[in-house]
Parts: sequence; C-alpha cells; structure tokens
Amino acid sequence: MSKIAHGIIPVMLTPFDTNGNIDWEDYEKLIEWYLANGAESLFAVCQSSEMQFLSLQERVDLAKFTAEKVAGRVPVVASGHVSDALDDQKAELGALVDTGVDGIVLVSNRLAKADEGSDVLRANLDAILDHLPADMQLGMYECPAPYRRLLTDDEISYCAQTGRFSLLKDVSCDLETVKRRIELTKGTPFGINNANAAIAWKALQAGSTGFCGVFNNIHPDLYRWIKDHGKDNMELAEELAVFLVLSAATEPMGYPKLAKQYHQRIGTLKSDNCRVIDFDIRERFWALDDVMDRVIQGTEYFRAKIAALGAN
Repeated sequence: MSKIAHGIIPVMLTPFDTNGNIDWEDYEKLIEWYLANGAESLFAVCQSSEMQFLSLQERVDLAKFTAEKVAGRVPVVASGHVSDALDDQKAELGALVDTGVDGIVLVSNRLAKADEGSDVLRANLDAILDHLPADMQLGMYECPAPYRRLLTDDEISYCAQTGRFSLLKDVSCDLETVKRRIELTKGTPFGINNANAAIAWKALQAGSTGFCGVFNNIHPDLYRWIKDHGKDNMELAEELAVFLVLSAATEPMGYPKLAKQYHQRIGTLKSDNCRVIDFDIRERFWALDDVMDRVIQGTEYFRAKIAALGAN
C-alpha cells in the first residue's frame, strides 16, 4: 500500500491564468509553499480545487502533476469524483489510478442521492471497490457540494472493516460526532481527519488524525504546531485556537478566491482567477482587505510567539 495520508492536509487550490487555463508554474510554487509550511499530506482535486468546474482531463493532469512534483516527499491523495452516473464515476476514478497519487478519495454524496438510503450507498460503494485496485489506498470525503451527506455509524464501520480506507475528511462539524467516529474506527486503518476549524484543536486532543480544513491554504504551519506541540504549551495553544477559529470564519467571504488573493499578496500566485467565484469579492464583502490584513497580522504574531519558544 502507498504511504498513508495523515496529519495537516491542505485542500489544494487550482491557480488559473488570465485566459482561464491552469497555471502550472504557479501551481508548482503553491505545492512548494504547502510543503515548506507544515503540510504532512496533500489533497489534490477536491472542492477547493474547484473540481466540479474542471474537465476530467484537467483533474487527471492535476493529480499527475502533483504526484510528480511532490516526488514522494509527502503522501498525495486526489478525488475529482463528481459524476452522477455510476459508470461515469468508475471512469473518472479509474483514470486517477495511474497518475502516481498515493490514494483516491471517494465523495459520499456521489454514492447515493439525497433521498436514497444506505442500501443504495452500500451497493454503489461495493461496485466502486470492485472496480478499483485492491491495493489502492482509499479515502472518503463528506463534500458539502452539491449537498452534504454525512456517513452513518454503520457506513463508517463498514468502510473501516474493509481495511481499504485510511482517511475520512470529516465534515460533521460536530465534536461529539468526531469522538464517536474515532471510537468506531479504533484498531483499523481508517483515520478521522476533521475539516472544521471551530473544533480543530479539541478534535486533535480527542484523537483526530489531523486537520483538513480550508485555512490550511493560509496558515497550515499554525495548525501543524498546535497538532504537534499544543499539548505541551496549553496556554499558547488555547490562545492560538481562538485566532484560528476567528480567521476561518472569513471563509464565506468569497473562498477560494479569498485564499488566492492571500497568495497574490505573498507572491505565490499571479492571479485570483476562479471558475467557481465569478464576481468581485472585494465589492461584495466590504473591508475585505482590512480583514485579510488582520488575519496576516495575527498569523505573523503567532509565528513570532512560536519562534520565541524555540529561543528559550
């Protein structure tokens, strides 16, 4: 089996040039930025990557490029699982097998419609498991779009007992649910990786395998520090957790374009072009730049506090 995805896992952005094409030069710079700032794994071709707005060839190319440029430094997983029809899902997931990624991530809301039950989800999941190589690491993603389908306890247990799943990107946004899922999967390879900043620190303390939220596109190093060192520095960890929660509350202000504008500021990306956001977020969300100024100020403040610990 390939290396297991774990820890701090950025959901990767897709840079686009002024013509709307993938900017591969900036994408490579973004990969290196993630790795230099605490990423322990990378999740390519996900909702933050605007996967619903990418062609199948673009999804395959992104996964392959990511795996090639990372070159084994950390595990890489990819999804791009967006189709409605089961045969189309098999085709798009199968296309990822030979891209060099360490794992393929299934999307829970693709496995059954909103009005369909566990029997349908299980049948479609079994068909996909039969289609994919038995030694391919798998993940499950409770993607919020087009609708959020949380897995039931029985579905979680089923995935865990197959022995093929190593990652759940948990989008329950509920600490008690995360705790229950950790207990359900204990002793199996299936790790519960929370995606909600509001409960991130508490979920890590409860045994979550890491954090896979959108603000890993802004300060993944701060999440990495709180995961690795928070329990030994509780006062600073609690102070940092408050900042991380409040920063992540800006997500509704035009994400992922918001994150792309941040990367324009720090020189990673040339453009904030998005396919999913087609409006001027500065015009819609007043004082957006001032908000981002404060996020950046707070990020640097906590980086300095963490650095000072090492000097003592």
